[in-house]
Amino acid sequence: MEGGGSVVRRRKNEKPYKGIRMRKWGKWVAEIREPNKRTRIWLGSYTTPKAAARAYDIAVYLLRGPSAKLNFPEFKPVDLSVVGGGASDLSAEAIRLKAVEVGSRVDAMETANGQCRQSHSRVDPGSDNQLDLNQIPKPEPDALC
Repeated sequence: MEGGGSVVRRRKNEKPYKGIRMRKWGKWVAEIREPNKRTRIWLGSYTTPKAAARAYDIAVYLLRGPSAKLNFPEFKPVDLSVVGGGASDLSAEAIRLKAVEVGSRVDAMETANGQCRQSHSRVDPGSDNQLDLNQIPKPEPDALC
């Protein structure tokens, strides 16, 4: 029987990024398979798909290096030392911790942006709230929300 898996395949808009999936209760989760192993590294559970995808990106970059295919290639670190060392000296736990750190920051920012949009009727369409995870975050004034 050909194409049995295609019947179960989800619509593209349900899984907007590589390496993530949505739980039936609405949370987005990310995980990645370790190279040459059958085990997976759990990368966390997030409110937004973008946060889960960014956590995946960090993990895949740390595992596979600059040739990794990322969901957000515009946020590719210049070198592996920016995100915590080279892939050869990082354990699965270190990769998981770094991915969770990044995913949590993006999730917090995305959630805060969503709450700001809901609480204000007018949002500046020209503002681009892209987060560069290569930079140390700066405190934002409360006036933005």
